[in-house]
Formats: sequence, C-alpha cells, structure tokens
Amino acid sequence: MDRIFLRDLRVEAVVGIGEWERRIKQTVSIDLEFATDARKAAESDSIDAALDYKRVAKRLIDYVGNSEFYLVESLAEAVAGIVTREFGVSWVQVSITKPGAVEGSREVGVVISRTADDYA
Repeated sequence: MDRIFLRDLRVEAVVGIGEWERRIKQTVSIDLEFATDARKAAESDSIDAALDYKRVAKRLIDYVGNSEFYLVESLAEAVAGIVTREFGVSWVQVSITKPGAVEGSREVGVVISRTADDYA
C-alpha cells in the first residue's frame, strides 16, 4: 500500500469544552496519512492520475475553519469521513492536536484510523 501524507496543516477553529474556548478560534494541527496506489501517477507524471493532496488540504481548511466542535475526537472523525467519502480513499489516519491546550504540555490530541467501510 502506498501512502500520501500531509503534516502540520494548521487551521484556526472553534474546538473545546470551556466557555472561553467556544468564543475564540484556536489553532489545531492536522496530520493525515492515507492509502493510495501511486503507480499510475508515477508512470504518467500527471496530477490527473494522482490523489491531489492540495485539493484535500483546501477542503479541510475550509471545513475545519468553519466548524465548531467540543471534542478533537469529533473533529478527527469528521475529517476522516471527508477524506474517505469525498476523495475515494480506502484508509486514512488522522491526527489532530491542539498546541498549548494543557499547561506544561506542548500539545494534546487524538489519532484515529478509519477505512471507507467505516462510512459505508
């Protein structure tokens, strides 16, 4: 299985359970890794044969930036659903972190793995 990855996609979003967190946007960092078959893209050297990770990133920036979630777990689930359903990906791993969310910690977050069958 070939994989494409996208690291540290930073988006300002409303996410958190605290009253103050509901009033502001905080930076979340998204890491994605998803399954692909890169052979056709490699052979043709054409974006038309590849999974366009720039389109994936733009879609997620728009979605996450306009969303409001209480939990990073819920946000990660929504992101995994978008990537599998809208981009035809069979497997995705999503990591979402909130830098500085817990005093003394660089970041906190969640990592989930989903398949397209999880959303069938």
